[in-house]
Amino acid sequence: MGSSSETPKQQTQSSGHGHGRRLVLFPVPLQGHINPMLQLANILHSKAGFSITVIHTKFNSPDQSKYPHFKFQPIPDRFLENELASTTDVISLLTVHNVYCVAPFRDCLAGLLSNVSEEPIACLITDALWHFTQAVADSFKLPRIVLRTSSVSSFIASTIFPLLRKKGYLPKQDSQLAAPVPELPPLRVKDIPTIGADIPGDLDELIEGMIKETKASSGLIWNSFTELEQPALATLQQDFGIPVFPIGPFHKNFPASSSSLLTQDQSSISWLDKQAPKSVIYVSFGSIAAMDETEFLEMAWGLANSMQPFLWVVRPGIIRGSEWIEPLPKGFTEAVGERGHIVKWAPQQDVLTHPATGGFWTHNGWNSTLESICEGVPMICSPCFGDQMVNARYVSHVWRVGVQLENGLERGEVEKAIRRLMVEKEGEAMRQRIMCMKESVNLCLKQGGSSYQSLESLISYMLSF
Repeated sequence: MGSSSETPKQQTQSSGHGHGRRLVLFPVPLQGHINPMLQLANILHSKAGFSITVIHTKFNSPDQSKYPHFKFQPIPDRFLENELASTTDVISLLTVHNVYCVAPFRDCLAGLLSNVSEEPIACLITDALWHFTQAVADSFKLPRIVLRTSSVSSFIASTIFPLLRKKGYLPKQDSQLAAPVPELPPLRVKDIPTIGADIPGDLDELIEGMIKETKASSGLIWNSFTELEQPALATLQQDFGIPVFPIGPFHKNFPASSSSLLTQDQSSISWLDKQAPKSVIYVSFGSIAAMDETEFLEMAWGLANSMQPFLWVVRPGIIRGSEWIEPLPKGFTEAVGERGHIVKWAPQQDVLTHPATGGFWTHNGWNSTLESICEGVPMICSPCFGDQMVNARYVSHVWRVGVQLENGLERGEVEKAIRRLMVEKEGEAMRQRIMCMKESVNLCLKQGGSSYQSLESLISYMLSF
């Protein structure tokens, strides 16, 4: 159990109006889900004074020392470190855990509810993928609010999966990949947020459960903001009929917190300090994506041939069959010299705010995409699965603040994309557009801004339960 003692600073910060009420949060134990959930907890604790209890699996359990002001309750799970080798495993594991976690979660919640020495629980906030929690919350007559950690646009796309199957867009056929999906402009068939081989089954069931139980919930929180996704939010409010709270970007509300599951290499920053302003392309594909050796080598040569300085995150295990960077060709590091810096994991928010960073080559996970927008850094998009495809399409064709590598990883294409972004006029135009978006982020979080008002509404709503 984490201690709930507060530092004087936390007490002044949290002298809000939620005192005397507790929130119980339950994140999905993957980096891209834990981060936003804990950022949300920090926002609700510091801005409204709610006490926080986090129920979590033992797998990928959060670093409690970073959150001395929260309480933590582990529940038993069946996650195995080595099972999360691929994204399809994530889907089957989440499917199993929506069944397996029911009893441990119910017992844990019952214990929290019966503890009279604690503040009364106002509501439960769970990741949308934990759809089993709606029935548990109902059995205790406890309101459940859902956090969805993707973009609103990709969520809308997943709500019409049955229709997309009926119309023959799914499973995706190679001959159809470039065809538009009129029901989901500006998406093409290749951008529909599927995972793995897309055989109807686990993914469809997971999404169906998520949508059904989200509609049955008391509200929906988004790590997004109105100005960024206005049309998608309007569609969502019409279709779901529950209160919707776009209060993002979370990390700008509470920039001090990082709940990285991997050790960050601070040498990234000292290396960036030696580079010219806006000269560096930062490369990172998140915490789950994997690639084969050929793709890795094409990336390496594309980066080398671009002649731009690069900071490259190569997560151990990202290359199938390799420990780390052994596949790099002989002489590569010497050829690149000081112009390249390779690390196992970087403090991403610090890298993106650094004046030397001029572009971000990303897999377009939602957290990374938002962080790039917030710092005004244009992107090269290499989406791997799920909502990343939707995000990449919006970055390149709606907001027009990035270029997408459409045909996989080939060194010539990589080099060309880097030069387009970092050196050519087109990249300069993207930089100007994303700087305008950065400005709209700053405005939405200020008093009277859309996310500020949405957060005020969320807090009043939780206190009304």
